[in-house]
Amino acid sequence: MTPNLAKEKILRGDCAETLARLYACGEKEAAAKGERIAGALEEFETLFGADRDVRIFSAPGRTEIGGNHTDHQGGRVLAAGVDLDAVAVASRAEGGEIRVKSRGFPEDALNAGDLARKPEEEGGSKAIIRGICKGFADRGYKIGGFHAYTTSNVLAGSGLSSSAAFEVLIGTAVNGLFCRNEVPPLAVAQIGQYAENEYFGKPCGLMDQAASAIGGFALIDFSDAENPRAEKIPFDFSKCGCRLCMVDTKGSHSDLTPDYAAIPAEMKQAAACFGKKLLSQVDEAEFYSRIPAVRAAAGDRAVLRAMHFFSENARVLKEAAALKAGDFKAFKRLVLESGRSSFQYLQNVYSPSHVAEQGVSVALALCERLLADRGGAWRVHGGGFAGTVQAYVPNAFLAEFTREMEAVFGKGSCRPLAVRPVGGAAIL
Repeated sequence: MTPNLAKEKILRGDCAETLARLYACGEKEAAAKGERIAGALEEFETLFGADRDVRIFSAPGRTEIGGNHTDHQGGRVLAAGVDLDAVAVASRAEGGEIRVKSRGFPEDALNAGDLARKPEEEGGSKAIIRGICKGFADRGYKIGGFHAYTTSNVLAGSGLSSSAAFEVLIGTAVNGLFCRNEVPPLAVAQIGQYAENEYFGKPCGLMDQAASAIGGFALIDFSDAENPRAEKIPFDFSKCGCRLCMVDTKGSHSDLTPDYAAIPAEMKQAAACFGKKLLSQVDEAEFYSRIPAVRAAAGDRAVLRAMHFFSENARVLKEAAALKAGDFKAFKRLVLESGRSSFQYLQNVYSPSHVAEQGVSVALALCERLLADRGGAWRVHGGGFAGTVQAYVPNAFLAEFTREMEAVFGKGSCRPLAVRPVGGAAIL
């Protein structure tokens, strides 16, 4: 289908039902999503020509629902895809030429016949594209040339993992264009992680890519690092009476690398007291029976962070069970428990080196003031220290909550989200 025919189909509303399901929205919102995709089709046509046979792909941002700093210890995570996404209009190309133009960024050009890692590309999107193609090639698929235009509203620094959305988007496009969609979502996520680790040059876990690739609520178990297990949890978030809000506290992450690095390092120090590499390999009862020895060897903060791991890792299963049972009240209670554990034991709400800067603490305090008597829930989100707060806000209180939070953190700092039931997918 040519870009123009695809645009007509989208704007005519032929894909309205698909878009409404994809973005967990109503018909009016689906029409707005269609206009965005139509704009991407126009950009593709301008860049690559009007006579191309195009396909449209999408991959969502993600939010961590439960399992704060558990994945790097071989633990469990409950995550969800959201309605912000990266979209690609793509078409196969002759001669092995790969060209990807992303909105707001220079074009990346490479060749499908040369997929070896290039050290000079580290840290750039070209490295991600090349690494993903290599990941599929290593699985026995013949990867050819393609042209693509991408656009994303998963803003960098939003805490929703724009990088994972891009990786899953490219992986979903390659899977659709060359692999007949035979590669399952979790494997697409692993290819994205491989590209980020080996080609982009950034060590990362698999949670972000897996949540984006699977969509909906996903329970992911990392106890076997080479073969993580994922289970999609059936729950229609749109009927729970709350909106999921991300509050961006606008803090800077520039000096926080030592704080982030200390969490897995100290957890591993605690695990080493038992001759293990990760806390998931340590027997919890044995840990509690030997706390004095762990305090002496690893320090009190390592003990507290290990306590957080054990409780949080178990809590993820309870959260998934509550959603399966449709018990959203129990789920919210567990969210609050998770937030308290992160604040008191994990200690990733503010940096001990920058105690005057406690935006996340302020946001959590405001959430408690505004939501405690209204049946809401709140917690620190993701890595912590200077990032985002996650809040479950009753629908009737959403406008007031947004107004109160943005009065403190600025316009646009409070973003209502929907849970997207579909992960990386072809739209057309």
